[in-house]
Amino acid sequence: MNTVERHKHILEKIQQEGQIKVQYICETMDISPVTARKDLKFLEEKGLVYRVHGGATLINPYTIDKHVNEKEKIHYDEKSKIGAAAAKLITPNDSILIASGTTVLALAKSIVPQENLTVITSALNVALELNKHLEIEVIQLGGVLRKRSSSVTGLYAESILPDFSCSKFYLGVDGIDLDFGLTTANVMEAHLNREMIKVSQKTIVLADSTKFSKRGFGRICGFEHIDEIITDQGISKFTQNALEEYGIKVTIV
Repeated sequence: MNTVERHKHILEKIQQEGQIKVQYICETMDISPVTARKDLKFLEEKGLVYRVHGGATLINPYTIDKHVNEKEKIHYDEKSKIGAAAAKLITPNDSILIASGTTVLALAKSIVPQENLTVITSALNVALELNKHLEIEVIQLGGVLRKRSSSVTGLYAESILPDFSCSKFYLGVDGIDLDFGLTTANVMEAHLNREMIKVSQKTIVLADSTKFSKRGFGRICGFEHIDEIITDQGISKFTQNALEEYGIKVTIV
């Protein structure tokens, strides 16, 4: 297989799977890792792929920290379906944690409380949405207001969490990368999310399929801390299989 044929095969594979690994290129084309990386570098310089650790992806892996009002309009239908599916997991007299983000806001809009429900949240827009229900007790975390996400972060928000134990933590993310884990655009928000995971029996990630193969600045955690991911039909089979190999339940709506 000559250079042109290798490049064509790489592009075909990455179009199918959304990403490709150096190891796969070496094994299927019988070339060295050095040659494989040169091929990926050439394709990146042509603007055809983005190189990442261990391979390449079809889309820019780095997220931009957009304002929550702008993000809410993006992939609205997918987020609504994900939120509705997540709401069905809430049980009577449940106690849950909800982080910030537009997909977890879609969850808040879908919640129909059964008997009593206690919700602890860092997000102001989530708290205001749930405040419409008399059956829901809302505990709003305090702290430094992060206007881009309409949520709080910092030591004040984190300090109260060890006083609680919740059955579920609903987490929104900016990126899910198979090598790097789950991320968000803000490092303080990422740290708060880690503390939320510690006080929850189960962590459920709500993410539309555009979040896969992306990285935010702040790493939240690895996949060993995640129990379920609810996403839409845009997720690739490759990514779904990889997540399930980590023992994560992948729910597609």
